[in-house]
Amino acid sequence: MHRPTDLLATWESGLGAGQLRRAALLHAIASGGSGEGGGPAEIPVGQRDRLLFALRRALFGERLNGRLSCPGCATEQEFDFEVANVLRSEVRADESFWVEESEWRVLIRLPTSADLLAAAADPREARNVLLTRCVLAAQRHGQPVDVELPAEVLERVASAASDADPAADVRLTMPCVECGQHNTATVDIVSYLWAELDAWARSTLLHVHVLAAAYGWTESDVLALSPTRRRYYLELVGHA
Repeated sequence: MHRPTDLLATWESGLGAGQLRRAALLHAIASGGSGEGGGPAEIPVGQRDRLLFALRRALFGERLNGRLSCPGCATEQEFDFEVANVLRSEVRADESFWVEESEWRVLIRLPTSADLLAAAADPREARNVLLTRCVLAAQRHGQPVDVELPAEVLERVASAASDADPAADVRLTMPCVECGQHNTATVDIVSYLWAELDAWARSTLLHVHVLAAAYGWTESDVLALSPTRRRYYLELVGHA
């Protein structure tokens, strides 16, 4: 059970923060302050996002609703997504693993939030930064090498990382209802969940204001009410 006071404190702390800081705040709420395997900058992105999807389910329900604008004809289209689709996907438990492509073997680990932040510092070199941080070793014909990996090996590494951590990059492919073009929608749980928390917090504070003005209650008094009782009192003062 997530207390309204804790959710409001999280929202307040993240108002002027960037994406990584907001992810850390949401992760703290989702893990109950336990860190669950480390901070969000230290654990694989998909592991962190699984916790955030579970938090979203607990706070706002199973189904996410979004909108996608077709690049071909600009038609706006709504889509639904079930949190269970992410939570039931399998993820590798090992911290690092070998990827094989032809005569190559590459030892990699899954990217963390810290890796993505480092890559974002220079978008032109983002791919190289991620590879430098996440490729731990490489072999060719069974012999250790320290050379630039061929393009086909890099593609295989990227594909293997995606397969091993599916919650890290959740995408939906859907045809446009007007022109039929197949488009991809990305479900960014950090941005999505933060937007919902922001809307909830502003609505909750408005309820506190209305009921405090009507009855002389404190914020704690209003937040202690169950949602059903709070809604009833709001109806009584004409704020349904």
